Amino acid sequence: MGQHRITNLIFLLILFISISSNGQSKKQSDYLLRFCDTITDACGYINPQGDTIIPYNKYSICFTDTLRTYAIVLKSHHGFIGIDKNQNFLFEVFPFDNGPDYTMDGLFRIISKGKIGFADSATGKIIIKPKFDCAFPFENGIAKVSYNCEIKFDGEYSTWLSNEWFYIDKKGRKVNRPMTK
Repeated sequence: MGQHRITNLIFLLILFISISSNGQSKKQSDYLLRFCDTITDACGYINPQGDTIIPYNKYSICFTDTLRTYAIVLKSHHGFIGIDKNQNFLFEVFPFDNGPDYTMDGLFRIISKGKIGFADSATGKIIIKPKFDCAFPFENGIAKVSYNCEIKFDGEYSTWLSNEWFYIDKKGRKVNRPMTK
């Protein structure tokens, strides 16, 4: 009777280790890695086993090194876009300083039909749908935005002008203007 229990315990232990390690390797391989041609700068994404998942040269530039839930890439004639592992279009990324918008306070700006919103930099989830004509990046939990603004050009630079600026929090709710020193 004791030998039978030991055999069952060993079997259960081996089964548990097998299930645990298989689940673990699946989680660890649930991402794609960027690969680039150093001569042409073309890029694509491979899985950890080296299989090509997103073909080389499909996108001009791949800004995201490790694609877990989304990646930012440059697609010719479309600009900076967010894609998932199946290459589904998620959003267009706001262009800033000749590249995709920078992450500030965990969010970056996205655009749709000329309107600006915000996406989470960790997950790529759209946090605030595009609805603003102008929107500055988040800083200390708030962002300066306007539904009505115009762009004033000065050579290669531009400035947003509005008499209707207000501030929002990370849920898109209007908040009071922060105190200035």
